Amino acid sequence: MTDNPVTVTSVTSQYATQVAQDLDLNAKEQERISAEHSALQAQLRILQDDQNVLHSIQKTLGNRPASAPTTPKPSTPLPQQASGKTTTRRAPSKNAAKAPRTKKTTVQAKKDKTQGAESKAATSSAQPTLIALIRTHLDQQKEPRSAAEVASTLAEAHPRRTIKPTVVRTTLENLVAKSQAHRSKQGASVLYTSVTVQAPTEKAPAPVI
Repeated sequence: MTDNPVTVTSVTSQYATQVAQDLDLNAKEQERISAEHSALQAQLRILQDDQNVLHSIQKTLGNRPASAPTTPKPSTPLPQQASGKTTTRRAPSKNAAKAPRTKKTTVQAKKDKTQGAESKAATSSAQPTLIALIRTHLDQQKEPRSAAEVASTLAEAHPRRTIKPTVVRTTLENLVAKSQAHRSKQGASVLYTSVTVQAPTEKAPAPVI
């Protein structure tokens, strides 16, 4: 009868350890999924911006055929003025020469607009993802960095992007889970380094003579 309490406590401690491990794994998995969700949302916003730019290009290109039939209009009054004097023929020739120039300028303006829209679409689609920015930043650092330091540095380097420290921390944890980054602790702070950089090791105390 005296062995039963000991066995019950040992089984309870084993279950408690297993539950704690499962909770830890669950939390890490939630952080990984939230990081991927944030990255996908950023890519979705970029694609939506590209779609808006492409719609504007499509509208400008669709307006071009409507102005094409207006070009032969200056040639229609020419047969009516053929019966007049030679002095009257010279006046409409100047007007006819001026009309195509204005239309050429409008066509060139539309081309400039389409080229500007295409350049904007190319720049927006060429933006790197947050994961790529974090990995590049860690590769360039020789010392461990915290999530707040990484977030502030990236926010200063990319002021047009919204970079949140919570998203950066979850992305770093995702990289650690995929063995693409190292995580270490110094007191109460958590630091991250690239896999190409060796994590700092604590120096052994000097022997006392």
